Amino acid sequence: MLNIGILGCGRIGQVHARAIMASEHARVGAVSDFMPEAAQALAKKTGSIVLTSDEIFADSAIDAVIIGTPTTTHYDLIHQAAAAGKAIFCEKPVDLNSDRIRACLKVIEQHNVPFMVAFNRRFDPNFSALKSRIDAGEIGEVELVTILSRDPSPPPIDYIKSSGGIFRDMMIHDLDMARFLLGEEPVSLHASGACLVDPEIGQAGDYDTAAVTMQTTSGKICQISNSRRASYGYDQRIEVHGSKGMIRAHNLLENSVEIATQDGYQRAPTMNFFLERYEAAYAHELAHFISCLSKGIAPTPDGEDGLKAQLLADAASASCADGLLKTFK
Repeated sequence: MLNIGILGCGRIGQVHARAIMASEHARVGAVSDFMPEAAQALAKKTGSIVLTSDEIFADSAIDAVIIGTPTTTHYDLIHQAAAAGKAIFCEKPVDLNSDRIRACLKVIEQHNVPFMVAFNRRFDPNFSALKSRIDAGEIGEVELVTILSRDPSPPPIDYIKSSGGIFRDMMIHDLDMARFLLGEEPVSLHASGACLVDPEIGQAGDYDTAAVTMQTTSGKICQISNSRRASYGYDQRIEVHGSKGMIRAHNLLENSVEIATQDGYQRAPTMNFFLERYEAAYAHELAHFISCLSKGIAPTPDGEDGLKAQLLADAASASCADGLLKTFK
């Protein structure tokens, strides 16, 4: 039975705690948060104890930690956890600076600890089924990947100011998914962005609407579009076109009921928030992490995946700023 310490008891820490509680092979050993009330509440729900992060790292009974704290704290916590010999599950992004990510990967390698980045969308049942069928050759060679990701409404401006921007905060999930589905590394990227939803987002130095086009060495193309506003709900779709056909994953709706009248066909709205839309994905990614640790297998996505997604996000941000195509070796 793995003992897991949770660092950060906010909404994502609570999601991961539920996944651990559902596992037969792991338990929440301790929780930590800078807000005592949040830590006490989660400790009560999980039957665990409240410790400081230093106490969790020093506790030999804790096998692994989940880092669900603000991004600015990840660097120090990763270094401490690695030095303490703990397996690490880290929320994305690892850090907002690629050089600092490289430093984290170096210390992880030095201490030889398992490390997994929480790109949960790889574990969504629909997206993983789509990936499996692509790998099985059902649509032949991948030629064009289209990823659409649109939020129901923008986050608070205070969040925007510290998020690292739409490419590093929001699109980074899609950039990782692009690598996952293309099966090849992008070698060129061009991005564009605008403020069409809220002028305050532009005043904060960010965009609320963005698009990226990437291409691999063999010519495969991926198109990504993001918006901070979708009047119809949380929009998450993928389409992959190949030499033998096309495969797509549709939005998940609140229910599957459809009604037809003289006014036409009507269906339920999409799920309205990422926690509900990706509930199964969160559970599956934690199950994967726990399974890998139990079997002594390196979990994926790993630190290199986190770094490569961050480098793509950096390139997209730079391309959007200067309008130029960015290339990679």
